[in-house]
Amino acid sequence: MANVVHHIELWTRDLGATGAAFHWLFTELGWREDTAGGWSNGRIWQHPSGVYVVLEASAAITGPQNRHHAGLNHLALRVGSRADLDHLRQLCGDRGWAELFPERYPHAGGPTHTALFIENAEGFEIELVADE
Repeated sequence: MANVVHHIELWTRDLGATGAAFHWLFTELGWREDTAGGWSNGRIWQHPSGVYVVLEASAAITGPQNRHHAGLNHLALRVGSRADLDHLRQLCGDRGWAELFPERYPHAGGPTHTALFIENAEGFEIELVADE
């Protein structure tokens, strides 16, 4: 089995804004948008490994995203290098993402962990981890 994760589905209240932020990030990381079927309530991005992320606008949402409640805290995704992190860090603010823990960049996860932590306006956190 090549991937143990098949897909991850996230719900959103604002597909337009949240979708734009995720689209920039995923395509910047080499994922491609899957536009098959012209689905109007969601978007899908697929990694070359086959894993994909679904972002769906659902009428069943009962409250705002809160990573501090029980459930999903964040997604952690691999990037190539520290230089890739630096590049993403420079661009994320103009693409719908705010940096978390900027005073501790690039080691907010500890002295031997090189990562960038970002959050979008809806409260989804992404940890981008350098492979170096």
